Amino acid sequence: MAAGKSVVGRELAARHRLKFTDTDQLVADSHGPIPEIFAARGECGFRELEARSVAAALADKTPGVISLGGGAVLDTGTQQLLRRATVVFLDTDLETVLPRIIRSGNRPMLAGDPVRRWEELAKTRRPVYESLADFTIDTRGLAVPAVIDRLTTILNEGA
Repeated sequence: MAAGKSVVGRELAARHRLKFTDTDQLVADSHGPIPEIFAARGECGFRELEARSVAAALADKTPGVISLGGGAVLDTGTQQLLRRATVVFLDTDLETVLPRIIRSGNRPMLAGDPVRRWEELAKTRRPVYESLADFTIDTRGLAVPAVIDRLTTILNEGA
C-alpha cells in the first residue's frame, strides 16, 4: 500500500508504449470513489469488485502493465490468475511511504492510525507478495525513473 504501483506502472507503460490498467481505477470508474464503496459496501464488497476488475484486466491479452490495489493479492482467485502473469513486487518500508500516506489521507484501509495500520497490512501482505512475485524491486530511496530503469533491466533479462 502506497508503494507507488500506480505511478510506476503508468510511467513504465508510457516508456515502453504499452497499455496501462489500474484496477483500482477500473473499480472507481464503474462504481464510484473507493472510500464511498468502502462506506456503502464495506471491505468485503470492495474486494469482490476488485477481484472482478483484476480478472477483467488480466483477461485482456493486449500487452501491457497492470497495477493492482495493495490488497488485491489476498483473494485466492486473484492469486491463481497472477500465477499465469509476470508479477513484480515493489518492496518498500514505512519511512518511504509515510509522506505518501500523509499526503493522500483517503485510504480506507489506513483509517484511524495510518502508521499502525500500514505496518499491520504490510506484515500480512508481504508473504503473499513474495510468494507471487517473479521479481522484487527494493524501491527504498529510489525515484520513479530509477525504479523503472531497474524494472526494465530485470524484465529484459528475464525475457
